[in-house]
Amino acid sequence: MATAWPTAQVKPPMRDHGFHQLRIARVVSETADTRSFVLEVPPELAAAFAYEAGQFCTFRVPIDDQQHFRSYSMSSTPAVDTELQVTVKRVPGGVVSNWMIDTLAPGDVIETSCPAGVFCLGPDDGDVVAFAAGSGITPVFSIVKAALASTSRRVRVLYANRDRDSIIFAAALERLGERHPGRLAVAHHLDVEEGFVDADVVGPFISTGADAEYFICGPAPFMDLVEGALVDRHVDERRVHVERFTPPEPIPQPEPENVEASGSRVTIELGGRTDGVDHHPGTTILQTARQMGMTPPSSCESGSCATCMARLVEGAVTMHVNDALTDDEVEEGWVLTCQAVPTTSSVRVRYEGV
Repeated sequence: MATAWPTAQVKPPMRDHGFHQLRIARVVSETADTRSFVLEVPPELAAAFAYEAGQFCTFRVPIDDQQHFRSYSMSSTPAVDTELQVTVKRVPGGVVSNWMIDTLAPGDVIETSCPAGVFCLGPDDGDVVAFAAGSGITPVFSIVKAALASTSRRVRVLYANRDRDSIIFAAALERLGERHPGRLAVAHHLDVEEGFVDADVVGPFISTGADAEYFICGPAPFMDLVEGALVDRHVDERRVHVERFTPPEPIPQPEPENVEASGSRVTIELGGRTDGVDHHPGTTILQTARQMGMTPPSSCESGSCATCMARLVEGAVTMHVNDALTDDEVEEGWVLTCQAVPTTSSVRVRYEGV
């Protein structure tokens, strides 16, 4: 039975950080290597699974006696669609994406986190300009539908793919354009016909208006290129939203200046086990847990997906990057352990719902 989704304004008072078993209602073949999975959400979880366009869910998948965590964006939109849908593209060598596409069928059950993420529309009324490549269209598609249905904002999308057969949601984007003439413009860039996207391709899509809001999602080189073009045009970084699900190249991080010279003691609670160790300078809480032989949940390791989040119950940390937790969640004590390093002599974190 379809669930009537609350709009983005209706949210549970506190986010549920556990995993829930959801049944696959339907599997939709989008392209030769992309599938959308429609998830059944029981009425008692409808409030917990309320979401905003552009957010994602994290899936916990047991494969070959190992737990794997992967985050996939919703392609559905709460103001438009009555069902929750995520879209997955096959990644060469990708353990979870290949398993989901090859294995999941209607009636199967998969462990799913509640929606999370901050790649969402802001409250302003300027143009929405989106840059997507490949499966990066998934959260962008959700945001585009929300902007068209719930606001009067104009929307422009530059969507890059290898070839015409690789275009995800091609027909749906065309129908949206027909229903919203003058408000939605989608430009398809096909690498086999036009070469790879470069700054000259991106430039014309950068608005001359100071109030435009930009969204970027796709492979890392594509996102880096678009970000660079926006920087060159002096676009306010507060108006640029980037969604990353792959870890960037590691960058050495200096230890915060206010960590005591004697070092920090890190205690971690995970799955009924509690252990402590002296913190090794330059390592994150997530890395510290692994050094103790623990297997904490993680996925992107770039501060974008919140899979590794844990509650800080003692001490203080600083996060190098936080593109996943809301201000309220940080206030409640949640941290991204892949980005967190101690700033006090004693730190204790607890992984909950794992």
